Amino acid sequence: MGIGVLCGLLAGAFWGMVFIAPKLLPVFSPWELAIGRYLAYGIVACVATLPMLRRILRKLTRADCIALLRQAFTGNLLYYVLLAFGVQLAGVGPTSLIIGILPITVTIMGRRDHGAVPLSKLVLPLLVVAAGIACINIDLFSGGGGAHGAAATDAAIRPVWEKIAGVLCAVGALVCWSLYAVDNARYLQCNPHFSGNEWSALYGLSTGLVSAVLAVIGWMVAGDTLTASGSQRDWQWFWIVNGAVAIGASLIGNNLWNIASRRLPLTLSGQMIVFETLFALAYGFVFDHRWPRPLETAAVALLMIGVAWSVRLHAPDKSA
Repeated sequence: MGIGVLCGLLAGAFWGMVFIAPKLLPVFSPWELAIGRYLAYGIVACVATLPMLRRILRKLTRADCIALLRQAFTGNLLYYVLLAFGVQLAGVGPTSLIIGILPITVTIMGRRDHGAVPLSKLVLPLLVVAAGIACINIDLFSGGGGAHGAAATDAAIRPVWEKIAGVLCAVGALVCWSLYAVDNARYLQCNPHFSGNEWSALYGLSTGLVSAVLAVIGWMVAGDTLTASGSQRDWQWFWIVNGAVAIGASLIGNNLWNIASRRLPLTLSGQMIVFETLFALAYGFVFDHRWPRPLETAAVALLMIGVAWSVRLHAPDKSA
């Protein structure tokens, strides 16, 4: 269990990288960021799966292909586009905290599954999580309280409609990843002919394929615009950042999460997702060169309490 907790923590550290990439590449659109990241992920996954590719493809069915494409679009491309919009419009803090309630949303969506807890018992922890989200939004829409320097200037000039749009995009990203998490778990439970590693490999390949198709369409539609703006944007830095995110967050992070999921009970592994939020916030504070403000600190505390409370209610063995 100690190894499982360590792997869950490290997975969160790698996953937190995805919240900083839009900050490092502000001149690129969220669609460009998503396609770049997942093209790189597809290439890395292809290289990593070459030794077992023939064996995996022999077991692949039409239903598997449909599920992979559905999950690749929802859990990767659309999710990351909305996340990038949220970071660019609302900031790292609000986006990471909103997505940080993932364990709660997955619980609600899986309320009819085996071992689910009635929603009536989850009212209080959900209210605690809602209070945390309220804190971060009050901080966001009040102009950041005690922000200084560039962060304060940015908060002051950012229109309210941009902040609202950023929060809505973060909520959309949360919904996308929740749908993917539930869909993926249920599909793997009903189709045991693939191991976790094999399904992860196919997931990376399908994501790369969808990204390649969208990249071709985007080039056909906006190729002239991309060429004209090429001199104003650092494409080498673009591929370095996306390559790092693809290897770290997508390949290494997902493998660490698979190890944690195998070694930990579901209720405990779900709680490990909190580390993604905490690392994303830590990276954001370092990037902005500041300490968390009081409302941000309160939001983090409330979020952790609400998620831990919900996990506790789901533990079949209370003494454990």
